[in-house]
Order: sequence, then C-alpha cells, then structure tokens
Amino acid sequence: MIVAIYNRTYEEPDIPVILNIIKMLENSKIQVVFFKGFYERISAYLNYKETPKLFTGKFDLPPHTDMLFSLGGDGTLLDTVGFVGSSQIPLIGINLGRLGFLAAIPVEEVEDAINSLVRGSYTLEKRTLLHLDSSIPLFDGAPFALNEFTLHRKDSSSMIKIHTYLNGEFLNTYWADGLIVATPTGSTGYSLSCGGPVVFPQTSSFVITPVAPHNLNTRSIIVPDDNVISFEIEGRADHFLCTLDARTETITSNIQLAVKKEAFTIQLVRPDEHNFLNTIRQKLYWGIDRRN
Repeated sequence: MIVAIYNRTYEEPDIPVILNIIKMLENSKIQVVFFKGFYERISAYLNYKETPKLFTGKFDLPPHTDMLFSLGGDGTLLDTVGFVGSSQIPLIGINLGRLGFLAAIPVEEVEDAINSLVRGSYTLEKRTLLHLDSSIPLFDGAPFALNEFTLHRKDSSSMIKIHTYLNGEFLNTYWADGLIVATPTGSTGYSLSCGGPVVFPQTSSFVITPVAPHNLNTRSIIVPDDNVISFEIEGRADHFLCTLDARTETITSNIQLAVKKEAFTIQLVRPDEHNFLNTIRQKLYWGIDRRN
C-alpha cells in the first residue's frame, strides 16, 4: 500500500503526533510518500538515510497511490482535493486542528484508523464537487470545490447586488455582502455559519445562502444539483471576490460565471466506526447541556 501525506502547517506540540503517525504507517508496511514542502519542514526530526519519494501536486503523485492522508484541519484537507482531482485517490483527514468536520479522525484514534485501512474495514464516501464555468480562465486549471463557491464585495463596504438564475430562469436578486453556493459537504462550513441548513452528504442538492442580506426575509434555499446556477454582479466598486473553497480570485462585473455539479467526485475514507450523524452530534454538541 502507498500512502501520500500532506500537511500545510503544524505547531510544535504536533510534531510528536506527526512522527508517531509516520511510524505507525511504516510499521504497518505502508510506503509513505511526502508532500515536498511538508517533508522539508519535518525532515530534521526523521532519520531517513535517503530522501523518500516526494510529490508537489497532482502531476507527480505516484500513479498507484492508494490513499492520501491530510494532517491538519478541514482547510488542510480541502487543499488535497486539488491534488487528487479526478484520480479517485481516497482522502482521509487526521484532525490536528479544532472543529474538523472533514478531518474527523482525532489523533487518539489514528492507530485504530490505520488498522482499519490495513484490514480493509472502511467505507469510501463519494462527495459531490462544484464546477465553475467562467468567461475567462480562473483558478489555475482547477475550477472545482468540495465545500463552496462564493461571491463577495471587495473594495467597498457597500452591499453588492447578485442577480441569480437557475438554468437561465431568474431566481432572485440578493442585496448582501456576498452569496454562497455550497455542496452538501460544505453545508456544515461557511454556509452553516451564515444560517444555512445542515444537509446530508448523500443529498443531491446545492445550498444557496446569502451573506448578511439586506432583506431579512431572504433565507437559504436548497436546489437540485442538476441545475446550472449563473450570476450577474453589480456594485459601487469595480472588483469583487470569487472563491472556490479557500482559493480566491479577483473579478470584475463583466465576467460571466456559472456553477454546476462537477463531472467527477471525491472519495473520503470513513472507518466503519465513524458516520455523519456521530460527527455532527459531536462537533455541534447536539444533546449536550452546556450550562454547567
């Protein structure tokens, strides 16, 4: 088995945890491939006689990579989506961060998770992606997102107007600071913090959520994911922000934008003892009395 490891950043207390994860993988006879930037930061703590296999992106991942480990939080795992693209390499998130909806495996359960991988006792969950079509090239040839697409005001404190259409039919004009289109996976992220609903990952839908809307009657709406959602933007400033997950581009109002369901999916690894209901109960503290 070949496992690639990615990490964006870590704190000093994380180093023993990371080294232990690497040791457990190697003790399980798993070949480890490192993200180049991560290896350069952690190599001083490793005792390799020779430099291991490294990768810098999707084009130099070993062709027979069985899995990609993300060590960090949800943002770190979102980075790895661009690495695997349409390759169908499964992703597994080890939570070194705080909340961790996607990076849902805590460090104290890593050994059990690795044993589950070796035994094959895990489930691969297919997650829908968003695809962005634009009249100019954006996002460096990777116009897709696992969590969400957003539009935001940039150079002004004034609200912007976002005229929104479903399959060419007018839906609404959002007077707001911005607009989010989230996948079911992304429904527990930015959209949730702006009042959007939690949507089960298997649901074939998108969630459209305004950011600080002027009209308080304007709420999130769930639409089928076979819709093409297109936009026209107006505002006092000339430039706006367009994002796919954590990646950002600056655009102008004359750029045509539309989002739809991506043709391929991402596979997330879920050990058999983990499921979506357990995750949201734990992360959102459902059923827990916090008054004491």
